[in-house]
Amino acid sequence: MAWVATGSFIGSFGAVGLKAGAKRLGRNLKSVYTNWRLAAGVGAYLVSAVFFVFGLRRGELSILYPMVSLGYIWTLFWSRLFFGEPLTRTKFLALGLILSGIAILGLGNQ
Repeated sequence: MAWVATGSFIGSFGAVGLKAGAKRLGRNLKSVYTNWRLAAGVGAYLVSAVFFVFGLRRGELSILYPMVSLGYIWTLFWSRLFFGEPLTRTKFLALGLILSGIAILGLGNQ
């Protein structure tokens, strides 16, 4: 579980990198290849996938895969920190639902 949780944390930085890189894309294909922020986002997703694979070695997919959604929680806070996006009641309600779903799935493992 720790491998997957760490992977979801790293993956949340992938989303930040993709967003930051997307803001700097030009109209030509060269801008994709020279955009280090975009490359960092893709790299973070790749690293997070490695952590996820290590987590799957001994865990149940039906329990671990929903834990990837923990990355959404981190992404919400990173979007506020790096891009100034608002934190709303609806977003906090959605976070509560995500955490509740993960907890309920965790109970099914017992």
